[in-house]
Amino acid sequence: MENLNTYLSRARAGVGTADAGAIVMGNEAADLDSMVSAILFGQLASACGAPGAPLVVPVINCPRGDFALRTEAVYLFAALDVDVDALLFIDEINLEPLYRSGRLSLTLVDHNTLSAAQAKYTDAVDGVIDHHADGGVYPQAEPRTIEPVGSAATLVAEAVLRDRPALIDAVSATLLLGTILLDTVNLDPAAGRVTAKDGDIAARLGRVADWDADDLFARLQSEKFNLSALGTGDLLRKDYKSWETPSGRYGMSTVLISIGEWIAKDPGLVSGLESFLRSRGLACLMAMMAYTDSNGGFRRELVVYAPDPALGADLMTTLEASDLELERIRPAGLTDPDRIMMFTQGNASVSRKKLQPLLQRFFSQDPG
Repeated sequence: MENLNTYLSRARAGVGTADAGAIVMGNEAADLDSMVSAILFGQLASACGAPGAPLVVPVINCPRGDFALRTEAVYLFAALDVDVDALLFIDEINLEPLYRSGRLSLTLVDHNTLSAAQAKYTDAVDGVIDHHADGGVYPQAEPRTIEPVGSAATLVAEAVLRDRPALIDAVSATLLLGTILLDTVNLDPAAGRVTAKDGDIAARLGRVADWDADDLFARLQSEKFNLSALGTGDLLRKDYKSWETPSGRYGMSTVLISIGEWIAKDPGLVSGLESFLRSRGLACLMAMMAYTDSNGGFRRELVVYAPDPALGADLMTTLEASDLELERIRPAGLTDPDRIMMFTQGNASVSRKKLQPLLQRFFSQDPG
């Protein structure tokens, strides 16, 4: 059996061939489960194919530029010497000509319903391996394996162990095991995610993986929240949502560090916010900080950037009258502090999800 990097290189190189078009693809969140499941199921499907048949190609369902935001995947792939350059990301392949020519064959992993943006490829779905609630679509898919286990990687590993156990070497076992542990919070029943199958498959992988399971989980959990390598633009788009209103579009990011830490990383934070805002055509950009302080207490802070002074003043009045319990702060070390509003949030129970209806009402007011 060829090793994983050899398979990935060959699969990527074969995308342009005339009879290629078999794709394995995770969901658009492109978390570790989606990536690893696509890679390992693609290798399995290729190994089970007829001699000389084109390889099944795993596609990571996010732009390559967003890979750095999946810090746990960045860490694990680097630790196992997985060749990220050989991976194929969604912005590096055009599915449209494959679909129009009738060559596109999609196997979905870690989701069982295509997103709205990709729904036009519905009749090209020929396989599903997933652990979410069954959406009841693609009855023609074969395989169509949808089980409520803790991780799609559990189902992929089960298939590999059953059909081509020789593919399970130290690298693939560690990729699959780490994914299952992260998705099930280290197989902890209290988290409400783990099933007996997850535990059984993890135990079988653990006998091959060259890594202690508890240590592997601890490292991945830590790296998931390691933002040290991310710049302002990365921090903003890592967990970003936007909404359209009559007054224009506004956006809000959740950022998992304090304002003080952010400024220490980037004293020119305002310029980064302005660049992000303009690139997305926003009238206003906000960031809600959510982090644990040195005493173990959960804290929230709020950053508001609105280039229009009148809009900013009206928004500040609305926010200060809400139940956020805001207190204006002016941290030291920030370039252009007068162009931005920053607050501590006394009521830490108000999340982005809870705040958004208030913002929607504010921005939906008649701009005239």
